[in-house]
Amino acid sequence: MMTGFGMGFGSAIWMIIFWVIIIGGGIWLLAAIFPRISTSTSAEGRTELKDDPLAILKNRYARGELSKEEFETIRHDLEQA
Repeated sequence: MMTGFGMGFGSAIWMIIFWVIIIGGGIWLLAAIFPRISTSTSAEGRTELKDDPLAILKNRYARGELSKEEFETIRHDLEQA
């Protein structure tokens, strides 16, 4: 005979599983939207930021956005600064 208190133990387990999936999915979604910003470590043990102007210049040259002359001119200017 049902006493009217809740829906039983089996339903409680399904409710816990449901909330674990919802919260876990939310955490996974946030991690996918906001990935960690990593830094690379140089040989000396210092960390180089990805915003290093010379690294950006090298990436642009590698993607073909700059000609060799433009690359050399900008690199020379950066090394002088």
